[in-house]
Amino acid sequence: MSGTVRHPGLSAERWGRMSLAEQLSNIGAEVARAARAKDRGDDVRLGQHLDLALELFWFTLDDERWRAQRVEIGRARELVCDFLAGDNEYASTAESLDAYFLPFSYLALRAAAEPSAP
Repeated sequence: MSGTVRHPGLSAERWGRMSLAEQLSNIGAEVARAARAKDRGDDVRLGQHLDLALELFWFTLDDERWRAQRVEIGRARELVCDFLAGDNEYASTAESLDAYFLPFSYLALRAAAEPSAP
């Protein structure tokens, strides 16, 4: 990934300590914010949140731990871009994107709630 990092305080190292569920949960949060901005007709916020989501997608795609999942992650990025900035050829909705990303939030929260092994 090149260019300006839009998430202050976020480094590839810090992102690299997160599980895939945590990473996708964070991406999903930005996608949901972008979708709400799109629904309100707020193009400025839509662009900001889409940029943030794409930055997080790049961090995730650059994470070697998820090499085997890169096709799915890339496909999710494609659907998000198509819905938020494209012609929506895949007929996605904010709800269908939420349905994809929300389970990752549940997994991340569940993992965080589990006691650590001694």
